[in-house]
Amino acid sequence: MNHLFVDNLTVIDFAYLDPSRGLVGESWIADVVLTGELDEQGMVFDFSSVKRTIKRIIDERVDHRLVIPEHYTGLHRDEDNPSHVTWTLKDNTRIRHHSPQEAVVFVQGETVVPSVVARMLEQELKSVLPDNVQNIHIGLREEEIDGAYYHYVHGLKKHLGNCQRIAHGHRSPIQIRRNGHRDVSLEHRWAKRWEDIYVGSEEDVTDRFVDNAGIRYVTFDYEANQGEFSLTMPESRVYFMDTDTTVELIAAHIAEQCKHECPDDEIQVKAYEGVGKGALSLC
Repeated sequence: MNHLFVDNLTVIDFAYLDPSRGLVGESWIADVVLTGELDEQGMVFDFSSVKRTIKRIIDERVDHRLVIPEHYTGLHRDEDNPSHVTWTLKDNTRIRHHSPQEAVVFVQGETVVPSVVARMLEQELKSVLPDNVQNIHIGLREEEIDGAYYHYVHGLKKHLGNCQRIAHGHRSPIQIRRNGHRDVSLEHRWAKRWEDIYVGSEEDVTDRFVDNAGIRYVTFDYEANQGEFSLTMPESRVYFMDTDTTVELIAAHIAEQCKHECPDDEIQVKAYEGVGKGALSLC
């Protein structure tokens, strides 16, 4: 049997709901292995077709979506609009998410793990592969990061593509230099501050309230060209910015905050957005 592999085929940046961690931003690297007979070209599958067909389906199905495990007992789906969900965490706080259907995807199980998402993608891809391809294996993995990183979720209402979705996210390294030298302490401080955080823009806040248990909540609402989006979160799980939350503005914000702490020092922030991309800011 013949095997064709493509490592680092794509990176899927998405968010998912977790019973304890809440709303989590994630970035997974996708590796693909195809098994089958050789075709008339002497190939299992043409590399250009792998990138064009398989990458497209992986990206369309998961990238920039909210992934929801449909068997978690704390999940409630609106009967009239299944993409409108309420998620009750183990600590009895709640997350409410409303969006167009294409902004979410449901997977089997009570938690989101790479093997379950990969199995869903493998099943869908089998229907579009040629007959000589007998098996497909997708491996999803996190980037190996040497240093501090955080998981954050956001939405960019002005974006014309899928970044407009109110709950998509990233697992991102951060590097901070003070006077030309890495400041590991500052890096880890920001990683802890943004551990499983929603980074929201103040201008999108439409409501703040306290429930019967005394928990403070905040609601973000906006309309983008894909439709109407709404997200209600415990305020303790939100970091507020006075601007939009593009990675350029995130890098600038972190640099300004570090500069405020160290006014006599030169600060450089390298903020990643997922794997291998991001923004630089110098103060």
